[in-house]
Amino acid sequence: MASKNVEVYSGYTYGERPIALHWEGERVPVVEVEARWREPSGVGFRVRTGDDRIFDLRYDEASGEWSIDPQ
Repeated sequence: MASKNVEVYSGYTYGERPIALHWEGERVPVVEVEARWREPSGVGFRVRTGDDRIFDLRYDEASGEWSIDPQ
């Protein structure tokens, strides 16, 4: 399943695990989820990409929007 800028695997619930993100016009596959957390507004993930970049991804359940923050 794809959102505007984050593609996720959804099994039992939406957004169980990010599989790719779209950053600066490029589709970047996620190779590892380093951390997962719950916030009042939704879920967050720290991910590592194939080119060894790290991003924090946050999903706001109320708006249905993802945010991407490079680390």
